[in-house]
Amino acid sequence: MEELLYGAAYYDEYMPFERLEKDVEMLKQANMNLVRIAESTWSTLEPEDGVFDFHHIDRVLNAMGDAGIHVIVGTPTYAVPSWMTQRYPDILVTTKGGRRIYGARQIMDITNKAYLFYCERVIRRLMEHVKDHPAVIGYQIDNETKHFGTASENVQRDFVVYLKEKFHGDVEAMNREFGLNYWSNAVHSWEDFPDVRGTINGSLGGEFERFQRKLVTDFLGWQAGLVREYKREDQFITHNFDFGWKDGSYGVQPDVDHFQTAKCLDITGCDIYHPSQDKLTGAEAAFGGDLARSLKQDNYFVLETQAQGFPLWTPYDGQLRLLAFSHLASGADMVEYWHWHSLHNACETYWKGVLSHDFGENRTYQEAAAVGADFRRLGKHLIHLKKENKAAVLVSNEALTGLSWFPLGDGRDYNDVVRWIYDALYEMNVECDFIFPEAENLSDYKVIFMPALYCASEALLLRLKDFVRDGGVLVGTFKSCFANENVKVYSDAQPHILQECFGVTYDQFFTAEEMPLEEVLSETCRGKDLQQEKSCRSEAVLEGRHCVNAKEEGMDLVSEKTESARGFMECLRPQGARVLARYSHSNWGQYAAAVCNDFGRGRTYYLGCMCSPALLKRILKSALDRAEIKGNEGSSGFPVIVRKGINRLGREIVYMLNYSGESHMGYCPRGTYRELLSEKQYFTGETILLEGWGMAILEREEKLSK
Repeated sequence: MEELLYGAAYYDEYMPFERLEKDVEMLKQANMNLVRIAESTWSTLEPEDGVFDFHHIDRVLNAMGDAGIHVIVGTPTYAVPSWMTQRYPDILVTTKGGRRIYGARQIMDITNKAYLFYCERVIRRLMEHVKDHPAVIGYQIDNETKHFGTASENVQRDFVVYLKEKFHGDVEAMNREFGLNYWSNAVHSWEDFPDVRGTINGSLGGEFERFQRKLVTDFLGWQAGLVREYKREDQFITHNFDFGWKDGSYGVQPDVDHFQTAKCLDITGCDIYHPSQDKLTGAEAAFGGDLARSLKQDNYFVLETQAQGFPLWTPYDGQLRLLAFSHLASGADMVEYWHWHSLHNACETYWKGVLSHDFGENRTYQEAAAVGADFRRLGKHLIHLKKENKAAVLVSNEALTGLSWFPLGDGRDYNDVVRWIYDALYEMNVECDFIFPEAENLSDYKVIFMPALYCASEALLLRLKDFVRDGGVLVGTFKSCFANENVKVYSDAQPHILQECFGVTYDQFFTAEEMPLEEVLSETCRGKDLQQEKSCRSEAVLEGRHCVNAKEEGMDLVSEKTESARGFMECLRPQGARVLARYSHSNWGQYAAAVCNDFGRGRTYYLGCMCSPALLKRILKSALDRAEIKGNEGSSGFPVIVRKGINRLGREIVYMLNYSGESHMGYCPRGTYRELLSEKQYFTGETILLEGWGMAILEREEKLSK
């Protein structure tokens, strides 16, 4: 597509009265050019076994087509009709808690043969019906697909087959690798394999979760194959991945391997929901967008995001607009709201859409219309934004699973550590990609951040070691390099394989509600004798400034301030590494909390605990300086977020996004830019006023040379 796509999910089936003509009129008035249909309404499309009714589909396709509005058709397979489960009760998924009861969506076993038969039939009938309609530009397969905890008998049988293949039929090899002799869990015959739902073994449990994620990859790949038999060359296949959840989209999705599953799609899609009002930071939009973009290293679709949503999400004036452009700033080519109108029945009655229950124009609708007008006017400048980031965050489903079996013990989990690192980079205006354990392109980056990589194969650790030896910068955190990909703890000193690389080792760890941290001079001050270091430190503290030597070298001194950590902490013993922070405690003070080390032509940083965002940013700043990466020009950091890329015209686009209700100043990066919204010209260093929840979009006057 060569235009920005902007619209909402639309359900003619849910309307309490006839209003399709009026909705089309309001969509056009709101400058929307897209709706998504059909993914939620299987029982309407097939009210009885083998009886199909496409009149809602036809009504919407014809009305939208006549109005010039594009349509994405969803396969309706994530919410099954009741007649199906009455005929085949085992379609309902069996989980650790037993068999689900009909009512909610996503309660089916995605491997059940009867379910797959009905899926294939409805997909084929739907595709035959809609594939030639000119309004249809693409297809969404299923909806926010996950494995839904499936552990039905057929799933467990297939899991045993999978294990046989993994261990080449050697059941004793599995026992050894998974440590199943503990509590007599060893299985000496494949025929004696127990119900895996009761396992207390993290290796076996983690392998089952990996297998469950593979079921999702296989299921969506199968659906994509069916759709591909019918779709035109000018139509795409996408899917709306969701993420982990914590008051909104938050972190890596535990129940899907996004990296593997995205391979069956033409365009990656995602659903991004976020806190609003005073809690709006934009971090969720950036995180979800960066991860979605990284899956295929290309532009992506936001197939769902909220317009109003829950009452605590009802946006302040300006926030809907700010978020719409924030998605584009990460590389999105589509922004689509869930959903067009608020429902009058069922469990999502108060998850409000663009329109409220009265279907009238409201403040959200009016702001959405203004967004649509800007999308239409500026689309040729903003579509297909490309990025070439030199920083990457390494994330892993295996590490996430491993730490769910062996939690940190302080209420925080893997995604909290990922977001701790990512959010700090985001607030520093450092853009990054995400990479995955299978990635072979480590050399594309100058710095890699490795949060809580609890489970990692030796092959991956050796690649990371080579990355540093060859000049890269690696930032690791606690609970990394501890266990292999099968959640089996390595039996040598931690961190496995990377002790020399990080210049540190440890063999004990502890938890504390609060632990004071003593910051130590940065590596720019090393080489002085003790008296010189004390003098340098005292002078810097008294004058509230950086150390002279560090300042002259263009690097910051980690100054002495009150810092503390809480939760999980490792007792780091430097083996050549320089100490950046240590625990301030009568017993734990003998250990480092954070270190830095030179290895080969590169450098590493290792954080033994979670510290304050301020201290974290100072350490990350040192790593970024070493990698010669600077935050995007235009602000000193949050709440003014700067995102940038190259548009299809070959010009740099710079988004300045003010995530605050108060006005803030940005400044023009080096060069001459035109602000696209106001048409005003700006020059190097010139200040730019950003109103509360406001923004500026700069386009560089001259094209960048390749």
